[in-house]
Amino acid sequence: MIELAHKKIIVTFLMHLGDLVLTTPFLHALRSAAPGADITYLVDEKLRDIVACNPYIDHVWTIDKKGKDDNLRSLLAMSRRISEAHFDVLINLHPNERCSFIAAMASVPVRAGASHFLFRPFFHPYLKLNRTIHAADMYLDVLTRLGVKNLVHEGLEVFPGPEHRAAAQAFWKSEGLGPDEPLVGFNIGSAVVTKRWAPERFARVADVLAGEGYRTVFFGGPMDEAMVREATSFMRTKPIIATGRFRLGELAAAMGRCCLIITNDSGPMHVAISQKVPIVAMYGPSHPDLYGPYTKDAVIVRAIPPCDGCRKRMRHQCDDMRCMKDLTVEQVLEAAHRFLKK
Repeated sequence: MIELAHKKIIVTFLMHLGDLVLTTPFLHALRSAAPGADITYLVDEKLRDIVACNPYIDHVWTIDKKGKDDNLRSLLAMSRRISEAHFDVLINLHPNERCSFIAAMASVPVRAGASHFLFRPFFHPYLKLNRTIHAADMYLDVLTRLGVKNLVHEGLEVFPGPEHRAAAQAFWKSEGLGPDEPLVGFNIGSAVVTKRWAPERFARVADVLAGEGYRTVFFGGPMDEAMVREATSFMRTKPIIATGRFRLGELAAAMGRCCLIITNDSGPMHVAISQKVPIVAMYGPSHPDLYGPYTKDAVIVRAIPPCDGCRKRMRHQCDDMRCMKDLTVEQVLEAAHRFLKK
């Protein structure tokens, strides 16, 4: 068992948006297991908003992993910074090459967690992640294997700051959204093409719900703007377009205004869950038992019958796409109404 109470701890993690949100139960549990500890979290610079206001950590350090820090010199500089800060414990949460290298080159008395195979000898203990369980539980399992017996957490948690909430409120006001108007959000993008449901089907769902008295809004980042333009071109009703309008902290605050979010499997889906918003999620090639909605307030919609083409490993390219093509508008509306009728 590693002693965590009253220690100076750094946690290192340089993965993507959804993955980072899935580590938030770990952060809550770590704080509960380490009273009096000073906790620093090293994350990707572009994702800083996700943890910047998290009350369970004391400091956020960042590295621009795909930008100015995408070089060996910057990675070594971060290792030196960690060494010079005199941490007692380093926990690396993922065997990402950059993060494993930074952790391995840093001088810390206790260096534990996952690692790329080249750097495993530097970790004591080295922990292979349990990829048979949900990713959020996989990160929590790291604490269990370090000797923490009671894992206290509240599921996925992203804490927008006051400036994030103010920006979201100003946006809703500019769109004429009344304080009592029910709002349904749509997240139609995904970094993986095979996870994307057809834009025209999102449009049909949005039109039906608009006809039932709900305001509709399309979220997403700048990379999703073309998809959203395509989807809304099919619509008879006029949605709110929030695509590309928010930083991540503002996106979390804005999503919290919705009574339901209908989404592909994606990072923003996990952000929505962190705001305790009910979710309808379309799943095709990916596995919801490992990376699905980490909440009870979710309905997962899949094609009937499901395609078994990605049983062993998710395909990023597929000529068939039956798993998404056979997932119908009627299925999604039925799932949405389970929440909306409440």
